[in-house]
Amino acid sequence: MSLLLESIVNGLSIGSVLLIAALGLAIVFGLMGVINLAHGELMMLGAYATFVVQNAFKGFGEPWFSLYIFFAIPVAFLVAALVGLALEKGVIRFLYGRPLETLLATWGVSLILRQFVRSVNWVMIIGIGVFCLLFFGSLWALRRYSDWQRIKKWASVIMLIYSLGIGILSGFLIGKTDNEVLTRPWFSARNVDVTAPEWLRGGLPIAGFQLAYTRLLIIILTILCLLGVYWFLNRSNWGLRIRAVTQNRSMSACLGIPTEKVDALTFALGSGLAGIAGCAISFLGSVGPNTGQNYIVDTFMVVVVGGVGNLLGTILAALAIGTISYLIGSGTIALLLAPVASLQPLVGFFEFFATASMAKVMVFALIIAFLQFRPAGIFPQKGRMADA
Repeated sequence: MSLLLESIVNGLSIGSVLLIAALGLAIVFGLMGVINLAHGELMMLGAYATFVVQNAFKGFGEPWFSLYIFFAIPVAFLVAALVGLALEKGVIRFLYGRPLETLLATWGVSLILRQFVRSVNWVMIIGIGVFCLLFFGSLWALRRYSDWQRIKKWASVIMLIYSLGIGILSGFLIGKTDNEVLTRPWFSARNVDVTAPEWLRGGLPIAGFQLAYTRLLIIILTILCLLGVYWFLNRSNWGLRIRAVTQNRSMSACLGIPTEKVDALTFALGSGLAGIAGCAISFLGSVGPNTGQNYIVDTFMVVVVGGVGNLLGTILAALAIGTISYLIGSGTIALLLAPVASLQPLVGFFEFFATASMAKVMVFALIIAFLQFRPAGIFPQKGRMADA
């Protein structure tokens, strides 16, 4: 019983990791119908934001370093939310209702973000800053022109080419100075480690085993995010607007709801939650450019099994998938069945799948079998939500 209890608690903690990773995706994919393959990279940006905040607080020493996690969480949220907002305004906004194009576009964005993290340095930042200053500054100035609507399309294209050329030229000229401080990559392709504060090391004794404080923090953080999302969607004015636009976009627009702002806010919220997930998973292992790819498939599985857009289904699916994966992958099921002589064939079967990779194969097979009976997930959409 002690072994079973330990396995269930560890499985639930893994499920909490999946849940906090899938929470933002449930909003973006479930409520907006956008297949965002860059969601994993938004988690990766949140993890790197945590690493940067940690390094910044190292210079202050104790006791400030022990408190850096409370600053890293909002910073990770803001970084991922701003990137998500830029992604929605620059790419996703033009692809609503076209899932295949959205999938391909966000896959390209994920590749760009991974390469950006590998290559980013001060030269690149200066070039991007010059581009943004020229492009957005010129558009702001031209909007004051009386015939702006007539020249908007061509002026935007011309200023884009002009600003992009000046930005690239500025970065190239600065890079030729051979200044190591400016040209050295911030992160490169190597993985970096986030060190947990002293009070997060160790574990909480429970029935003969220890639950790591880092996993306990992730569970608490997941619960807080769930409560915050539930309150926002059901009790705030903007949450009401989001639910209205989700159910009937045309009628919401007729009632005066700014649907474009709702789309941007929803995508930014889902992206910010991905940043918080990245902050959480940074305590479970090293952080690298490919960190998000380790979770993107599992998060999509959670959302699909739970029912698209259903928060309760997402919770149940994440906890179930996390627990089953741990029970199979850790060999717990095989150990529990071993004393029963008549179940030896099943023991050999579960021993074969008693690794992390093979357990994922087993979970995939179980999900495929489940979707044969419940293709719309645990809680399928009904009414206007299903017809949208």
